[in-house]
Amino acid sequence: MTTVAVLLAPHASVTPPLTWNSGLALSLVAFIAGAINSVAGGGSFLTFPALMFCGVTPVCANATNTLGLWCGSFASVGAYRNHLGGQRRALLSLLITSLIGGLIGALLLLKTPDATFKLLLPWLLLVATLIFIFGKHLTALLRRMVHLDINQPQHAGPFIVGCALQLTIAVYGGFFGGGMGILMLALLTLLGYEKIHTMNALKTVLATTINGIAVVAFVYASVIAWPQAAVMIVGSIFGGYGGAMLAQRVSSEIIRYVVMVIGISMTIYFFVR
Repeated sequence: MTTVAVLLAPHASVTPPLTWNSGLALSLVAFIAGAINSVAGGGSFLTFPALMFCGVTPVCANATNTLGLWCGSFASVGAYRNHLGGQRRALLSLLITSLIGGLIGALLLLKTPDATFKLLLPWLLLVATLIFIFGKHLTALLRRMVHLDINQPQHAGPFIVGCALQLTIAVYGGFFGGGMGILMLALLTLLGYEKIHTMNALKTVLATTINGIAVVAFVYASVIAWPQAAVMIVGSIFGGYGGAMLAQRVSSEIIRYVVMVIGISMTIYFFVR
Protein backbone atom coordinates (compact mmCIF):
# COMPACT_ATOMS: atom_id res chain seq x y z
CA MET A 1 0.00 0.00 0.00
CA THR A 2 2.87 2.37 0.82
CA THR A 3 4.42 1.87 -2.62
CA VAL A 4 1.12 2.58 -4.36
CA ALA A 5 0.57 5.66 -2.20
CA VAL A 6 3.99 7.03 -3.12
CA LEU A 7 3.28 6.43 -6.82
CA LEU A 8 -0.09 8.17 -6.53
CA ALA A 9 1.24 11.17 -4.63
CA PRO A 10 4.96 11.65 -5.29
CA HIS A 11 4.67 15.24 -4.05
CA ALA A 12 3.26 14.32 -0.62
CA SER A 13 5.18 16.04 2.17
CA VAL A 14 5.38 15.83 5.94
CA THR A 15 2.40 17.44 7.67
CA PRO A 16 3.44 20.62 9.51
CA PRO A 17 3.01 20.51 13.29
CA LEU A 18 -0.34 21.65 14.65
CA THR A 19 0.25 24.37 17.22
CA TRP A 20 -2.32 25.68 19.66
CA ASN A 21 -2.62 28.89 17.64
CA SER A 22 -3.04 27.15 14.26
CA GLY A 23 -5.42 24.57 15.74
CA LEU A 24 -7.61 27.27 17.26
CA ALA A 25 -7.54 29.31 14.05
CA LEU A 26 -8.45 26.33 11.86
CA SER A 27 -11.29 25.21 14.13
CA LEU A 28 -12.69 28.75 14.23
CA VAL A 29 -12.44 29.14 10.44
CA ALA A 30 -14.09 25.73 9.95
CA PHE A 31 -16.88 26.74 12.35
CA ILE A 32 -17.57 29.92 10.37
CA ALA A 33 -17.31 28.04 7.06
CA GLY A 34 -19.77 25.40 8.29
CA ALA A 35 -22.29 28.11 9.15
CA ILE A 36 -21.72 29.89 5.81
CA ASN A 37 -22.18 26.64 3.86
CA SER A 38 -25.51 26.02 5.57
CA VAL A 39 -26.82 29.41 4.42
CA ALA A 40 -25.09 30.51 1.22
CA GLY A 41 -22.21 28.15 0.41
CA GLY A 42 -18.62 29.16 -0.33
CA GLY A 43 -17.03 28.08 2.94
CA SER A 44 -14.03 26.68 1.04
CA PHE A 45 -12.91 30.24 0.32
CA LEU A 46 -12.07 30.36 4.04
CA THR A 47 -10.92 26.85 4.88
CA PHE A 48 -8.64 26.13 1.92
CA PRO A 49 -6.51 29.29 2.21
CA ALA A 50 -6.44 28.87 6.01
CA LEU A 51 -4.79 25.46 5.60
CA MET A 52 -2.17 26.91 3.27
CA PHE A 53 -1.52 29.83 5.63
CA CYS A 54 -0.86 27.23 8.35
CA GLY A 55 1.88 25.65 6.24
CA VAL A 56 0.02 22.79 4.57
CA THR A 57 1.19 22.22 0.99
CA PRO A 58 -1.35 23.04 -1.78
CA VAL A 59 -2.33 19.51 -2.83
CA CYS A 60 -2.44 18.32 0.78
CA ALA A 61 -4.52 21.37 1.74
CA ASN A 62 -6.99 20.65 -1.05
CA ALA A 63 -7.29 17.00 0.00
CA THR A 64 -7.71 17.91 3.67
CA ASN A 65 -10.33 20.51 2.79
CA THR A 66 -12.23 17.91 0.74
CA LEU A 67 -12.36 15.65 3.80
CA GLY A 68 -13.88 18.47 5.84
CA LEU A 69 -16.45 19.19 3.13
CA TRP A 70 -17.36 15.52 2.91
CA CYS A 71 -18.04 15.27 6.65
CA GLY A 72 -20.31 18.30 6.48
CA SER A 73 -22.24 17.16 3.41
CA PHE A 74 -22.53 13.59 4.71
CA ALA A 75 -24.19 14.90 7.84
CA SER A 76 -26.68 16.82 5.68
CA VAL A 77 -27.85 13.87 3.57
CA GLY A 78 -30.27 12.56 6.18
CA ALA A 79 -32.08 15.89 6.36
CA TYR A 80 -32.98 15.64 2.66
CA ARG A 81 -34.02 11.98 2.49
CA ASN A 82 -37.73 12.86 2.32
CA HIS A 83 -37.17 14.89 -0.87
CA LEU A 84 -35.63 12.08 -2.91
CA GLY A 85 -38.84 10.22 -3.65
CA GLY A 86 -39.38 9.36 -7.31
CA GLN A 87 -35.80 10.21 -8.25
CA ARG A 88 -34.44 6.66 -8.40
CA ARG A 89 -33.55 6.58 -12.12
CA ALA A 90 -31.98 10.05 -12.17
CA LEU A 91 -30.20 9.53 -8.86
CA LEU A 92 -28.72 6.17 -9.83
CA SER A 93 -27.45 7.49 -13.16
CA LEU A 94 -25.94 10.63 -11.69
CA LEU A 95 -24.43 8.70 -8.76
CA ILE A 96 -22.53 6.38 -11.10
CA THR A 97 -21.15 9.27 -13.15
CA SER A 98 -20.32 11.14 -9.92
CA LEU A 99 -18.31 8.21 -8.61
CA ILE A 100 -16.37 7.85 -11.86
CA GLY A 101 -15.77 11.58 -12.28
CA GLY A 102 -14.87 12.16 -8.64
CA LEU A 103 -12.28 9.38 -8.74
CA ILE A 104 -10.79 10.69 -12.01
CA GLY A 105 -10.54 14.20 -10.56
CA ALA A 106 -8.92 12.94 -7.36
CA LEU A 107 -6.35 10.89 -9.28
CA LEU A 108 -5.56 13.91 -11.47
CA LEU A 109 -4.95 15.96 -8.33
CA LEU A 110 -2.69 13.28 -6.86
CA LYS A 111 -0.61 13.24 -10.04
CA THR A 112 -0.30 17.03 -10.10
CA PRO A 113 2.93 18.31 -8.51
CA ASP A 114 2.58 21.02 -5.87
CA ALA A 115 4.45 23.50 -8.07
CA THR A 116 1.95 22.97 -10.90
CA PHE A 117 -1.02 23.19 -8.55
CA LYS A 118 0.34 26.49 -7.20
CA LEU A 119 0.28 27.86 -10.75
CA LEU A 120 -3.25 26.58 -11.31
CA LEU A 121 -4.55 27.73 -7.91
CA PRO A 122 -5.29 31.41 -8.71
CA TRP A 123 -7.17 30.39 -11.86
CA LEU A 124 -9.14 27.73 -9.98
CA LEU A 125 -10.08 30.28 -7.32
CA LEU A 126 -11.06 32.75 -10.06
CA VAL A 127 -13.31 30.16 -11.72
CA ALA A 128 -14.88 29.22 -8.37
CA THR A 129 -15.46 32.89 -7.49
CA LEU A 130 -17.09 33.62 -10.85
CA ILE A 131 -19.30 30.54 -10.47
CA PHE A 132 -20.35 31.71 -7.02
CA ILE A 133 -21.06 35.27 -8.17
CA PHE A 134 -22.91 34.43 -11.39
CA GLY A 135 -24.37 31.03 -10.46
CA LYS A 136 -27.91 32.37 -9.99
CA HIS A 137 -27.80 34.14 -13.35
CA LEU A 138 -26.53 30.97 -15.04
CA THR A 139 -29.32 28.95 -13.48
CA ALA A 140 -31.98 31.46 -14.54
CA LEU A 141 -30.59 31.57 -18.06
CA LEU A 142 -30.66 27.78 -18.38
CA ARG A 143 -34.20 27.67 -17.03
CA ARG A 144 -35.33 30.00 -19.84
CA MET A 145 -33.33 28.41 -22.65
CA VAL A 146 -33.36 24.66 -22.18
CA HIS A 147 -35.59 22.01 -20.68
CA LEU A 148 -34.50 18.38 -20.59
CA ASP A 149 -35.83 15.51 -18.50
CA ILE A 150 -33.48 12.76 -17.38
CA ASN A 151 -36.39 10.86 -15.82
CA GLN A 152 -38.01 10.14 -19.19
CA PRO A 153 -36.67 6.70 -20.22
CA GLN A 154 -37.92 7.07 -23.79
CA HIS A 155 -35.63 10.04 -24.40
CA ALA A 156 -31.97 9.00 -24.57
CA GLY A 157 -30.68 12.49 -25.40
CA PRO A 158 -31.37 14.17 -22.04
CA PHE A 159 -30.06 11.09 -20.24
CA ILE A 160 -26.73 11.14 -22.12
CA VAL A 161 -26.34 14.93 -21.88
CA GLY A 162 -27.13 14.95 -18.17
CA CYS A 163 -24.70 12.15 -17.36
CA ALA A 164 -21.94 13.70 -19.50
CA LEU A 165 -22.29 17.09 -17.83
CA GLN A 166 -22.39 15.54 -14.36
CA LEU A 167 -19.25 13.54 -15.20
CA THR A 168 -17.48 16.79 -16.11
CA ILE A 169 -18.64 18.49 -12.92
CA ALA A 170 -17.56 15.48 -10.87
CA VAL A 171 -14.06 15.51 -12.37
CA TYR A 172 -13.79 19.18 -11.45
CA GLY A 173 -15.16 18.40 -8.00
CA GLY A 174 -12.66 15.63 -7.36
CA PHE A 175 -9.79 17.86 -8.50
CA PHE A 176 -10.76 21.12 -6.76
CA GLY A 177 -14.49 21.51 -6.20
CA GLY A 178 -14.97 25.23 -5.55
CA GLY A 179 -18.46 26.15 -6.79
CA MET A 180 -19.28 22.51 -7.56
CA GLY A 181 -22.63 22.69 -5.79
CA ILE A 182 -23.71 25.72 -7.83
CA LEU A 183 -22.75 23.94 -11.04
CA MET A 184 -24.88 20.95 -10.05
CA LEU A 185 -27.85 23.18 -9.27
CA ALA A 186 -27.47 24.70 -12.74
CA LEU A 187 -27.35 21.22 -14.27
CA LEU A 188 -30.45 20.11 -12.37
CA THR A 189 -32.23 23.21 -13.66
CA LEU A 190 -31.15 22.23 -17.17
CA LEU A 191 -32.68 18.80 -16.53
CA GLY A 192 -36.03 20.34 -15.69
CA TYR A 193 -36.06 20.34 -11.90
CA GLU A 194 -37.90 23.23 -10.26
CA LYS A 195 -38.44 22.29 -6.60
CA ILE A 196 -35.49 23.70 -4.69
CA HIS A 197 -35.70 21.08 -1.91
CA THR A 198 -35.48 18.25 -4.43
CA MET A 199 -32.59 19.98 -6.18
CA ASN A 200 -30.74 20.55 -2.91
CA ALA A 201 -31.34 16.93 -1.93
CA LEU A 202 -29.88 15.61 -5.18
CA LYS A 203 -27.00 18.12 -5.04
CA THR A 204 -26.13 17.10 -1.47
CA VAL A 205 -26.15 13.38 -2.24
CA LEU A 206 -24.06 13.85 -5.39
CA ALA A 207 -21.57 16.17 -3.66
CA THR A 208 -21.22 13.66 -0.83
CA THR A 209 -20.54 10.94 -3.39
CA ILE A 210 -17.94 12.98 -5.28
CA ASN A 211 -16.13 14.12 -2.14
CA GLY A 212 -16.43 10.66 -0.60
CA ILE A 213 -14.69 8.80 -3.43
CA ALA A 214 -12.07 11.57 -3.58
CA VAL A 215 -11.44 11.23 0.16
CA VAL A 216 -10.91 7.48 -0.25
CA ALA A 217 -8.22 8.17 -2.86
CA PHE A 218 -6.62 10.90 -0.72
CA VAL A 219 -6.55 8.73 2.40
CA TYR A 220 -5.07 5.82 0.43
CA ALA A 221 -2.39 8.11 -1.01
CA SER A 222 -1.58 9.55 2.46
CA VAL A 223 -2.07 13.21 1.52
CA ILE A 224 -4.46 14.14 4.35
CA ALA A 225 -3.07 16.42 7.07
CA TRP A 226 -4.81 14.54 9.86
CA PRO A 227 -4.19 16.85 12.86
CA GLN A 228 -5.47 19.82 10.85
CA ALA A 229 -8.34 17.76 9.46
CA ALA A 230 -9.42 16.67 12.95
CA VAL A 231 -9.82 20.19 14.36
CA MET A 232 -11.53 21.35 11.17
CA ILE A 233 -14.03 18.49 11.25
CA VAL A 234 -15.00 19.35 14.83
CA GLY A 235 -15.29 23.04 13.97
CA SER A 236 -17.34 22.42 10.82
CA ILE A 237 -19.76 20.10 12.62
CA PHE A 238 -20.46 22.67 15.32
CA GLY A 239 -20.61 25.40 12.68
CA GLY A 240 -23.01 23.44 10.51
CA TYR A 241 -25.41 22.75 13.35
CA GLY A 242 -24.96 25.48 15.95
CA GLY A 243 -23.49 28.29 13.90
CA ALA A 244 -26.16 27.94 11.24
CA MET A 245 -28.82 28.88 13.78
CA LEU A 246 -27.07 32.20 14.34
CA ALA A 247 -26.15 32.71 10.71
CA GLN A 248 -29.74 32.30 9.58
CA ARG A 249 -30.67 35.43 11.49
CA VAL A 250 -28.60 37.36 8.97
CA SER A 251 -29.82 37.85 5.41
CA SER A 252 -28.44 35.18 3.09
CA GLU A 253 -27.70 37.94 0.56
CA ILE A 254 -25.44 39.69 3.07
CA ILE A 255 -23.59 36.43 3.66
CA ARG A 256 -23.29 35.92 -0.11
CA TYR A 257 -21.70 39.36 -0.46
CA VAL A 258 -19.26 38.55 2.35
CA VAL A 259 -18.31 35.29 0.62
CA MET A 260 -17.89 37.13 -2.69
CA VAL A 261 -15.50 39.61 -1.06
CA ILE A 262 -13.54 36.75 0.50
CA GLY A 263 -13.40 34.87 -2.81
CA ILE A 264 -12.24 37.93 -4.75
CA SER A 265 -9.67 38.78 -2.07
CA MET A 266 -8.23 35.26 -1.97
CA THR A 267 -8.09 35.15 -5.77
CA ILE A 268 -6.19 38.43 -5.94
CA TYR A 269 -3.87 37.33 -3.13
CA PHE A 270 -2.88 34.07 -4.86
CA PHE A 271 -2.40 35.85 -8.18
CA VAL A 272 -0.08 38.39 -6.57
CA ARG A 273 1.94 36.12 -4.25
